[in-house]
Amino acid sequence: MDANKTGALIRRLRMEKGMTQRQLAQELLVSEQAVSKWERALGCPDTSLLRALADLLDADVCSILSGEMHVSRKDGGNMRRIRFYVCPVCGNVITAAGDARISCCGRALEAMKPAPCDDAHQLRLTPMDGEIHAAFDHSMDKTHFISFIACVGYDRVLLVRLYPEQGGETRLPYLPRCTYYIGCSRDGLFTFRS
Repeated sequence: MDANKTGALIRRLRMEKGMTQRQLAQELLVSEQAVSKWERALGCPDTSLLRALADLLDADVCSILSGEMHVSRKDGGNMRRIRFYVCPVCGNVITAAGDARISCCGRALEAMKPAPCDDAHQLRLTPMDGEIHAAFDHSMDKTHFISFIACVGYDRVLLVRLYPEQGGETRLPYLPRCTYYIGCSRDGLFTFRS
C-alpha cells in the first residue's frame, strides 16, 4: 500500500461524494484526525475498516489498497468482447462486456479464455417451438459437469445455469447469428457460432 496514493484516492473519492472528513469519520466510527492522517499520507486505514471505507466511497478494496481506480475503456458494451468469470468457491457466474476487475468470495477472478468446442463439449441444437433445444452428451456428475450455457447475440446475453445430476439438455431462446459458450466445471470455457 502506497500511503500517498491511497490517501489521495480517499480524498478524491470523499470529495466526489460531497462528504467532509468529519462525515466520513462518523460513518467509520473513527476520529476526524484519522481521516486527515490518511489523506495526508501520514498513516493508512486499519485493515478492519477497508470494506466499510470502500463501500462508503463506492470503490473496491483493491482500489483503496493500490490507490488507483481502474476505469475500463468505453466500448459501447460490445457483446463480442464478452468475458465470463466463475468463482471457484461459490460457483457464481459473472459476465462483463469488456475488461473488468471482478472479485467474488474475496478472490480476484480471471476471465476464462474460450477454446473452440471439442468432441467432449459439443451442443446439438434443434429449433423447437420458437426456441432452441440444446442437448449434449457431457457427463453431469458432481465433479465434472456443464455449469452453464450462454447464447450471446449482438445486444444481449442469455445464460442458462446447469447443475450436477441434471439431464444433458436445456432450452434456449432463439437468437439469430449468436455465439454459444459452454462452461465446463473442469475443462473451462468453449465456444462456437451458430
